Amino acid sequence: MKRKKIPLHVQILMALVLGAAFGAFFNVDSKKLDFILLVNGEEQSQVVNNWDSIVVSGAAKDVSKVFSSNDQIQIVNYFKRIPAASRRTLTAVVHKGHESQEFTNISAVEKIGTMATAIRPVGTLFIRLLSFLAIPLVIASLIVGAASIKDIKKLGRIGIKTFMIYISTTAVAITIGLSLANLIAPGERVSDEAKNRLLGTFRQESPESIVKDIEIDITDFFLNIVPTNPINAMGEGNMLQIVFFAVIFGVTLTFIKKRHSKHIVRFFRGVSETMIKMVDFIMKIAPYGVFALIAATIADFGFDILATLIWYMFAVVLGLILQTSLVYSFLVKFLGKTNPIKFFKSMRNAQAIAFSTSSSAATLPVTMECVENIGVPKQISGFVLPLGATINMDGTALYQGVAAVFIAQVYGFDLGIAEQLTIVLTAVLASIGTAPVPGVGIIMLVMILQAIHVPPEGIALILGVDRVLDMLRTVTNVTGDAAVSVAVAGGEK
Repeated sequence: MKRKKIPLHVQILMALVLGAAFGAFFNVDSKKLDFILLVNGEEQSQVVNNWDSIVVSGAAKDVSKVFSSNDQIQIVNYFKRIPAASRRTLTAVVHKGHESQEFTNISAVEKIGTMATAIRPVGTLFIRLLSFLAIPLVIASLIVGAASIKDIKKLGRIGIKTFMIYISTTAVAITIGLSLANLIAPGERVSDEAKNRLLGTFRQESPESIVKDIEIDITDFFLNIVPTNPINAMGEGNMLQIVFFAVIFGVTLTFIKKRHSKHIVRFFRGVSETMIKMVDFIMKIAPYGVFALIAATIADFGFDILATLIWYMFAVVLGLILQTSLVYSFLVKFLGKTNPIKFFKSMRNAQAIAFSTSSSAATLPVTMECVENIGVPKQISGFVLPLGATINMDGTALYQGVAAVFIAQVYGFDLGIAEQLTIVLTAVLASIGTAPVPGVGIIMLVMILQAIHVPPEGIALILGVDRVLDMLRTVTNVTGDAAVSVAVAGGEK
């Protein structure tokens, strides 16, 4: 009897569950540190555990930094921020009961890895394999798609329609986030003790480059869509510039003699088909990549902070569920003329990859395959999805609405209608100009906090759970891109 093959989306779901369990079992011990010392020019490892306090001082030992037994993250980040040469001039004294141990010539201080963190490279390899397909797939698909649209007005209509729907769904997402944050008021449920602990733990994790002044220039944004060097744009992965170049190239092919253009179109059609086949091959290892990514994340993450931020997380997750299930179902059904159940079933693989990678750019090849399976033409999916991966970040925008109000509530700021409208406008503009990579939401959030005059250092309050929420909001981002492609295709039919 022939054994029935397990569907890929079921394999990925199993990998998510098993990876989470594996990471929880082989979690990183928060009471252990690895001091890497330079001894006679060679690195040696000294493991410290269950310390009472660690005192770090400079060469003159006149300035000291004292860490408690619960400050593992602060200790690791403290040494990361110090240049390597300066690090070796420090002295760390570890106090444990009545004993003390002194370390000098410190090269680094790190957490102790586990089996779960050791397999992270498998997940990283999976992300890289998907990422390297994205740009050639987008270029080939767009050129073929644009070259097949004989009516230039139709291409312009598709572009305007796509942009307007993206802006509208982003504004709706932020509004949902703000409404839930005001209704649930998660910031008012955080005690002063919890606030101080969160700020103390994660303040140093905020890169200085993030909290500097950031300005949004819409004129420069539109000017920068036009690449001065298309090859450089491809090398840097600037998706908007790549989309612009590919569309112009494809449209221009329609104006030259067919005997010249047909060979070029045939070549890029072959490239597109090859890239899609490569996606099929790479997806065969998806369960292993997903398992490694989730296991490493859960092992590194820690669950202690969840109790403190449970209401904040609840507001974000509820908003993401409403945006994904209600707003996108409306788009798919009434504009895309497609059954929402059929749509969500077809998106299972892309959503699982989005969750595990936290990158809509890395998920792009899988998303394109999913929407084409439910009838979205390549000339539409090849245009709408790459554009969406760059400018449409509904999940991220929603989270920023909740996070901005949460941080303001913790600091005691009363946000009026003007400030909340500022959040909507800033988040929409910020979502257009930021890259589709993990962690970009934090940079966008700093822009919003500065716009409403809330201390940007407040992002330290939410960094502890940002990785998990980043995974969830990427699912909404990718699903939103797909829903808009279905809506645009439905209108063109």
